[in-house]
This record gives sequence, structure tokens and C-alpha cells, in this order.
Amino acid sequence: MLAGSAAIFTLVMLLLLIAYRRTPAPHQSEHRQERFWLYGLGLAFPLATLAALLIYGLVVGETLLPKSGDEVVTVRAEARQWSWSFGYADAAGLRTQGVLHIPAGRPVDVEITSLDVVHSFWAPRLAGKLDAIPGQVNVLRIEVAEPGEYQGVDAEFSGPGYSGDAFTVIAHDPAGWAAFLGRATE
Repeated sequence: MLAGSAAIFTLVMLLLLIAYRRTPAPHQSEHRQERFWLYGLGLAFPLATLAALLIYGLVVGETLLPKSGDEVVTVRAEARQWSWSFGYADAAGLRTQGVLHIPAGRPVDVEITSLDVVHSFWAPRLAGKLDAIPGQVNVLRIEVAEPGEYQGVDAEFSGPGYSGDAFTVIAHDPAGWAAFLGRATE
């Protein structure tokens, strides 16, 4: 998107520069040049660029939609002033406070809700943000390629104490994920 917008911006700046430096042309050839600049570069180039960006956005957006499958892991994120708790569908009864554990290399559907006011689940390096609304469950698909730790925050002002409303996402390798789920049976 940045490249597409930079291309359109560069073209517009180039057209402005040409317009300021242009000398009057003979009347007959001027009409042909005006059509080229207006229709070719003024309409066709931006429309083609924006169409390419739209198609790219639709393709990438399709991969982010939560879809069922054998590899999908489901976790539940519950927000409350000023903390997050996480539950795991693969390990009934297992809950963590302030730390979301997920497997690396597998799609994860995070079911996000709130117990009190509107919050916003946001792990910047993993996905966009999604609101946690009382009485409603919103689903966000995330997938982490490599194991590691990632920071997340509540990106919605929810009163005094909001600035400390953060959580950590820990992505485990397959053995680490199995060990984490094993904690539920202990």
C-alpha cells in the first residue's frame, strides 16, 4: 500500500512540476497531449494502481479471516479493567492471567470479549486490533511463524489505570505447546 500511494504521489508531483515548467504548445498537438495527461496519467494510472491495491488487500484479508480447520487452535481472551485472562479450548479449565500462550506455525482464533467496558485487543507484531465488547464475542485470526514473546496492549481508553493494561503473547514450538497444555492435567 505504501508503494502504491508513493507511486501516485510521485506522479502527481511530477505532473505539477511539468505544469509549472511547460511552455505553450501549438494548438493542434496540445489537444492530443491534454488527452494523454488527463486520461492516461490522470485517470488510468491511479485507477490501475488503486485496483491493484484493492486486489492485494482482498487476497491478504482473506487469509486473516477465521475459518475452521484441523490445525486451528481456539483461545478465549477476556478483558476487564485492567487485566486480561485467557482460556484454552484444547485444555478445559486452564486459564492464564496477562499471558496468552499460542503455538507457533499454526493459525489461532482468539475469541475476544469483555466483562465490563469496551477494551481493545492489540498485539502489534501479530495482527490488527479488535474491540472487546461486553456480551459480544469477536474473533481475530493470528499466526506466528517463529516461537518467541510478543507484547500486546489494550488500545482502548477504559479509565484510570488504562496505561498498565498490557499482556504478553508467548508462541511455543510444538514441544513447548504440548508441555503447556499438559499443565491442565496436572
